[in-house]
Amino acid sequence: MIEPSTRILLTGGAGFIGSHVAEALLGHAVQLTIVDNLDDFYSPDWKKANLEELRRTGDFHFLVADIAEPEAMHEIMARARPEIVIHLAARAGVGPSLRQPRLYERVNVSGTLNLLELCRVHGVHKVIFGSSSSVYGATSQSPFTEDQVELRPISPYAATKLAGELFCYTYAHLFSLPAICLRFFTVYGPRQRPDLAIHKFTALIESGRPIPVYGDGSTGRDYTHVSDIVAGVIAAIEYDPTRTNAIPFEVFNLGNSHPVKLNELICLLERATGKKALRDPKPLQPGDVPLTWADISKAGRLLGYHPATPLADGLLKFIEWYRAADSNRRA
Repeated sequence: MIEPSTRILLTGGAGFIGSHVAEALLGHAVQLTIVDNLDDFYSPDWKKANLEELRRTGDFHFLVADIAEPEAMHEIMARARPEIVIHLAARAGVGPSLRQPRLYERVNVSGTLNLLELCRVHGVHKVIFGSSSSVYGATSQSPFTEDQVELRPISPYAATKLAGELFCYTYAHLFSLPAICLRFFTVYGPRQRPDLAIHKFTALIESGRPIPVYGDGSTGRDYTHVSDIVAGVIAAIEYDPTRTNAIPFEVFNLGNSHPVKLNELICLLERATGKKALRDPKPLQPGDVPLTWADISKAGRLLGYHPATPLADGLLKFIEWYRAADSNRRA
């Protein structure tokens, strides 16, 4: 149970997942501070629109800031006095991380370390870190379980997320800072970033343009609706990692546990849109893994996490949102 007026700082709250988490938190009547730098990875106008939508849900403080800037974040933490920090801000995406590895290291590693150090200094009660299924790399073991120790990330993005997890563990071990790392599996839904497959493919299908199909279409992804991810984040806020561990640290997979091949995803999108997809074959992209598949038994057991949105239903909801949003943009 999240107590009303709990002071929560949410980084990356203007983005796709962050804005949905913020919406849920406002429903719990918390004192919410959102930090986002509104970077140009994709149009800042999308994030500003997310914030406008949030303002119709409830009141919150919003600050434009870079999580890797110690002084700016120190001032924000001193003013907000958060009891809980939910850290979702990151440079995202496998492909761009191959081209800008130093930027990804600065934001995702240095930024996370900066935030953890400030949490220690300001006496934060708990940190929740948004990690990624990409930390598993091209593992042959599936479904992926949290107790796998042979993690071999194959992109700079994945490596930075694993580094963030390790810093969370270090601060839990050294300073008893409770930390929960949530490994998100291919999240989709309303407000999804335009560079992600489901959004990108939908836009191309709707406009009659070809979609890029990398490889033979056999790669599999554990597509997870954002509403299920949000439910997992809220459950993590309520979970006490000291109940089962001497070190207050825990890792959970948040996925759907039903991987779908790329070819099948395209067929489902054709069904949802009522339009035929034009396919443009491409070679496999460096850094892409062949499969993501979450074992969610641990999250089910300890968080009560049970995803409720099948992919076919989630795609219909996404198409409905996409068409309404596209109509508003054209108006």
